[in-house]
Order: sequence, then C-alpha cells, then structure tokens
Amino acid sequence: METRTDTVTRTLPAPEPAPLADTATPYDVPPPAVHGCWYPSVDPEGRNVAFICDRAGVPQLWTAPVAGEEVRRLDAGPDPVTEVSWSPDGRWIAYTVAPDGGELTSVLCVRPDGTGRHLLAGGEPGTSARLGCWQHDGSAVAVTVTDSAPAGQPFTPHPGANGASHPARAGWDPRAVLLEPGMAAPGPVAAADGERTRAAGEPEPRALSAYLVDPEGMAAPVLLASERGAANQRVCDLSRDGKLALVYRGPRGRREALVVRTGDRVVTCVLPVADGDPWIGGFSPDARTVWLRSDGDREHAALVAAHLDPLGHLLDTTVVAERPDCGLELLALGRDGRRAVLAWNVRGVSELELVELSAARPADPPAGLPSHRPATAGAPRGVELPHEVVTRIAPTADPDNTVVALSGSRRHPGVWWLPHGLPLRTAWSSRDEDALPAGRTPVRPMPMSPKARDGLTLGGWYYRAPGRSPGEPAPCVLHLHGGPEEQERPVLEPLYLELLGRGLDVFAPDVRGSSGHGRSFVDADLGAGRFDAINDVADCAAHVMVRGLADPRRMAVMGRSYGGYLVMASLVWHPDLFRTGVAVCGMSDFATFFAGTEPWIAQSAAHKYGHPEHDRELLRSLSPMSRIDALRAPVLAVHGEHDSNVPPGESEQFVRAARERGLEAELLLLRHEGHDFRRADNRRRFRRTAADWMERHLAD
Repeated sequence: METRTDTVTRTLPAPEPAPLADTATPYDVPPPAVHGCWYPSVDPEGRNVAFICDRAGVPQLWTAPVAGEEVRRLDAGPDPVTEVSWSPDGRWIAYTVAPDGGELTSVLCVRPDGTGRHLLAGGEPGTSARLGCWQHDGSAVAVTVTDSAPAGQPFTPHPGANGASHPARAGWDPRAVLLEPGMAAPGPVAAADGERTRAAGEPEPRALSAYLVDPEGMAAPVLLASERGAANQRVCDLSRDGKLALVYRGPRGRREALVVRTGDRVVTCVLPVADGDPWIGGFSPDARTVWLRSDGDREHAALVAAHLDPLGHLLDTTVVAERPDCGLELLALGRDGRRAVLAWNVRGVSELELVELSAARPADPPAGLPSHRPATAGAPRGVELPHEVVTRIAPTADPDNTVVALSGSRRHPGVWWLPHGLPLRTAWSSRDEDALPAGRTPVRPMPMSPKARDGLTLGGWYYRAPGRSPGEPAPCVLHLHGGPEEQERPVLEPLYLELLGRGLDVFAPDVRGSSGHGRSFVDADLGAGRFDAINDVADCAAHVMVRGLADPRRMAVMGRSYGGYLVMASLVWHPDLFRTGVAVCGMSDFATFFAGTEPWIAQSAAHKYGHPEHDRELLRSLSPMSRIDALRAPVLAVHGEHDSNVPPGESEQFVRAARERGLEAELLLLRHEGHDFRRADNRRRFRRTAADWMERHLAD
C-alpha cells in the first residue's frame, strides 16, 4: 500500500532561519529554593543537559553539566519555552517557544554557548511551528509548519495498515470521527457529487507541512510531508540513511505512525499508535524495524516492533514488551538504536525499565514462513525511582547513564541521572526539603477507587489537609483534570498545596475518559457517554462523603480545560451537590466552542464529543449553557487571554448568564497566558484567587 502525504496542490513557503538578538546570560543569582526543571535533552557526550527551568519566573532554556552545579540561561526572553532538543553532533540546541504565552508556537535554534540564536520556523503572523527530530548526523532538524491551505482540495484521511480507515469505537457514530475540511464551526452546507463545499466566509482548512531545515541556513529546506485538514503532525525519527521518515499524525484517539519515503513522500505503511507522549518510537539502525508505543487492537499500550522490507513496506508486527494490567507510557530509544528505556504507568505511578533490543534479521525460512527473524527485547532491568512519576526520558551515548525528569508528591519537577541504575539528583534541581514553604507538611495522597452508578470502577487520589483528625469530615474540593484523556498522578501540585494550607481537603478523581486505565476506559465517554462522565463527578463526591472524609455540606468542584467543562456541567446537572465551583479554561457551549477553537482541536473534539453538524442536538444537550437556568451555586471562572484552544468567550458567557440570574459570578482573565498558565506571577495569582474563593464559600 502506498499513499502520497501531500494532498495539497502547492506546498507552504519553506521556513527561512532569521537571526535574533543574543539573550544568553550567566545566572549567578541564587535560585529560589522552589523551582522546577523538566524536559531534559543531553549532548552527545552525555556530560551536559539542556532543559526547561522556571527559576527566573517563566519557563526558559537553560544548560548545565549533569554532574556539576553551574547553570547558564541560553534564552532570557519573556516567551515560555515548551520543548528542547540537543543536536546529535552537539553544535545546536533547537527549542520551541510560545510567544506571549499563546497557542501558536515558534521553533528557534541556539549554539550551546548561547550565540547564534535564530528563528527557524513559525514567526509569520497566523503560523505555528512544532519541533521534530534531528537527522542522525545533526545536519538538519525537522519542523512542522502550520498555515491555511488552498480551497478546493478534498481531504482524505490516511488509510489504516490494512488499507481501510480505523473503525469507530464502542459503537460511536462514525460521522463524528473526523471533521471535514473547513468544518470547525457549524454552518450551512452545500453538497454536490458527494463533496462538501465551504460556506461563504468559512475559513479555509489549515495545512501541516514538515520540513528538514539546516540550522546553518546553508542548504534549502526539504519537504517531507504535507497534509491539508490534518489534526496533528510531527516527524519523530529518520532512518540513518535518511531515506525513511517516521511521522506521527492524526487526532487523539486515532493516532497513527506513517513510514514515509523522503525521496518521493510516499507513505509505505501506516500503523496505529497510542495517545499521550508524541515521541512514539523510531527506526532500528538498518531501518528494517520500527519500534513503536502502540495500543492498536489492545487494551494497554505495549512496545511493538514493525518489520519492514528494504523499501519500507510493512511485513508484520511483533509485540516485544507488554504488561497485562498497565500501559507503556514513555518509550526512548538509545542513540545506538539497540537499547530502550521504558516507563510503565502502573495505576498512576511510573515503573522504569532498561531493555536490550534485537531488531528483525533476514533468514532462510522453510516455504510459507516469514523471511525474517522477528525483533525481540531482552530481559528488562528495573530501576528504583526516588519519586512517583517519570515525565521524560533523555537517552545518552552510554545506556547506563540515562537522564530522566521526575516528579512526585513530595518534590517539584527535577532532572535526575541514573549511573548504573542509581538515581542521583542533579545539583541544580530543587531539593526535596525545599519543596514546601516553611511550616507546611508534605501530603502523600491516598489512592481511591470509587464506583460509578453503572458499576464502572473509577480512580483518583485523596489529599488530607495536615493536622485534621482521621474521623473528621472536612471541607473538600473535588478537582477535575483536563483532556479528557489526562490522568491524575501523585505529583506535587502547587494548587493543591495552597488549598491544603487553607484547611481544605482535595479529591482528584479520574472519571471515565481518563487515560491510565485502559483503552475501554478512555472510550467510555464518547458521544452520549459524556452524560455518564458528568454523573461520575457526582458519584466521586458521594464516595468521599460516604467514606466520612468530606463534609456533604461543604463540597466544591474545580477543574481546568475539559475539567472546567465538567465543573460547569456538574453545577447545572447536580445543582444542589456543590456549594461553589471554579471553572478554568472550560467549554460552556459546544456550538460556540467549535466556532472559535483551533481547527486541529476541532478535529479531535469531534471524535470525543460529537460532530458540530451531524450531532448538533447531542452537543446542545451536553452544553452547560443549555441548562443554565438550573445553576444555583456561585462560580469563579479563570481564563488565559490568548487561549485559542478554548477561547475566553466560553468563560465570559457562562459568567454573564450566571450574573443575569442573580448569582455571584466572577471572571479572572490572566494576561500573557494561553490555555496553560506558565508564568510564575500569573500562576501564583490564580492559585491564591481560587483558594480565597474556596475558603470563603466553604466556611461554616
């Protein structure tokens, strides 16, 4: 099966490196005791790490020796840094920034000494760029550039590995699986010969185009793939000879890995891969095997080896590492392609393993048997971790000196290295004893397994405020994560610390649709299953009340993104359950959400919630605004002014409607922030405002 990746008739202008002012600075001011370090990337010798750190108040690009203390800030600009990648030849560090905290990102490059900083892609108005992998010799880096595409070209989703599109799951309406071009907003449709034409004034769908860009600016960029109307695209790996590219694409719930021939951009095979971390795998040194983190036809993600012929076509697949009751969350291949580091998600806690890989090899089999020996993985070697969650793995040239980013219930995010499996904290990461302000006590949460009214077992973590007697029912904040596919993990959350310090317990559940509990659990909220997810919130509240932990008279609900939607939905579906609510960046009306969100968000949202045209009535009935007359509780809404994933109007209209009904309702709009709040001053203001609101409304 072969498919062209470029479905547009023209390609976007290739990115051109643009020089920028040098903002690298030595940092000789003592860091605050509490700061976070994350997203490490290691130089070729394994001696130095580039990473993101917020010690100056905003996530910025830093470098430091693995075994030393001296740190250097390579970009002191005000824009938050989101991803980092050190080139295999050691000459450049590529990184992604979010200008003014918004959702449109840019890719920059800088030398390890801080000189030569320049923009690679994403600087033009209305465009965005995403960082991909480096060529193995470090001569070029892949970037994906987004822009609108010309009209009149129908979008055809890539077929699955068997040549057919992935089937809808759990009986969900297949029309809700994919937005057609230009259908981010509901509107009139004109059809002719089975094809849809855009309504007047309707925006053209964007195109995603991936390029190989020379950071020196000496060679012309090379187009690798281009697709119109795509939800996602990232180049995750290139074969050593440069002839094949591994491209990650597709909306959430239907992610795919494409093997693409770089010479003619032909897709030689397509394989399903798991949601979550976008760095889903890579090639063996001879490119005859692709190692992938995949949940195709499985309940939990596993390490899968896809065997390829010399032209990149799929021969077959082999599962080489799996666990029956949990999924593979992170996969990092060693730089020699013969080792891998695996992080398994075991009920919210990470378990780390090192494995030796043996790629597929040619064989002389009897007639009718495969013409290769399948890939295998050796016996795993476990690594004891000092904290609960691995957030990123950065392989080094020496497989016994892997660098990882860790977080846990008693520490801020930090970078550790694992010489011979012995975890050592880098000197420039926060110490555990500095994790909490003076006088605060660390809180290790209790795992909980509430039962939904239909019998489904849910998950979550309960945080008990320090000093409270075990049998005393407490004022409690039910906090709901985003996604919906995110998962509550036992990590140090400053918001929870603020609430606990005010004497409020926190229960952070995983309702249906969350990750970490298997694929069926993730898909249990599709379509009309969203009503069950709303009921899960009430069932979680009832669970901690019945256990005697939470005071039924002093329950509040809070959440961000999809969790913000659930806050608003819970307040109008269960109006007498919660005394108040705080909704952060939540959707209040699916019609206005689809009309205003980014096209790629609309692609994924259609699969999760419903199609804005075909499922208009379902979306209306799921929208909190459709039941606003049932609202009884005061509500605080919080939003970033540059949020284009969930536009601020979603919070504004809910607050306005609450006020029109005589209820107390406030809106906190954070400047220079998008969908995620990244600046220390804004995060602090958000936490304190939310805690003040909760403390006031949950008082006796």
